[in-house]
Amino acid sequence: MNNQVTAGIDEVLLNFSPTSLQILNAVLAVVMFSIAIDLKPGDFKRLGRAPKPLLVGLLSQFVVLPALTFCLILVTAPQPSIALGLILVAACPGGNISNFITHRARGNAALSVSMTAFASVAAIVMTPFNLGFWGSLYGPTRELLQKTSIDPVSAAITVGLMLVLPLCLGVMLNVKRPDVTARLRRPLQYVSMGIFIAFIVLALAANWTLFLQFAGAVTFLVLLHNALALGGGYVTASVMGLSAFDRRAVMIETGIQNSGLGLILIFGFFGGLGGMAVVAAFWGVWHVISGIALAGLMSRTEAAR
Repeated sequence: MNNQVTAGIDEVLLNFSPTSLQILNAVLAVVMFSIAIDLKPGDFKRLGRAPKPLLVGLLSQFVVLPALTFCLILVTAPQPSIALGLILVAACPGGNISNFITHRARGNAALSVSMTAFASVAAIVMTPFNLGFWGSLYGPTRELLQKTSIDPVSAAITVGLMLVLPLCLGVMLNVKRPDVTARLRRPLQYVSMGIFIAFIVLALAANWTLFLQFAGAVTFLVLLHNALALGGGYVTASVMGLSAFDRRAVMIETGIQNSGLGLILIFGFFGGLGGMAVVAAFWGVWHVISGIALAGLMSRTEAAR
């Protein structure tokens, strides 16, 4: 792609309506609920008695991944909006579909959901912090950041509605009516994943011309970024001595980012800035593909606990 076209990505604003953002929040909440009905309070109590895997996962999510992302940006020197998009994706908590993928990969789903829950709440502080900290260290992104402010109250409401509330409702239903959750579990997981993927595809379709125009500028970077995230999560968990069962959860949780939240922030606070939006949208497609493929490979063997 020529430099003139690539440079233009910093000025392009993509179309994504407020109604679409509300629908995306609802879709992510349904995905979270579909995973939560597979869990019980005892799953989280065990993590409370042995918190090391959770702490390692949060370290991988909020320290290792942003640092690897910054190194990637220094090496590749992408356009400012693309660089900021990569930083924002890395600053987001793990995506809700990471729970589904961890479950399919025969990893520790309770750890994955706990990481998602704790990371999503921590993201009220950590996402703006990591975005501001790492973004300010890379000169070309400073000007973009100076035009933006993220409201922590709005972030808290978003996190609560699309993650904490459905998590609590799902666990509660599993405790009160296990017969209902037994019937809902498998079909709801597949239906919710289908809805999520369909929504991302429709959102891309609304900006298809622009997406095709600029996708070449981010494709390699997103694939490499996702590989670094998965590899970084695996290495971090291995170095810290976690079991294979827990390593799968940490690796997937680090490599499957909440690109939906990223899109919400991009269109809510950055006006749908082209490079950022294309990065997050491409992540939204690619991490589903890479995650499901990885889960398919891992599901063939039982992970040691």
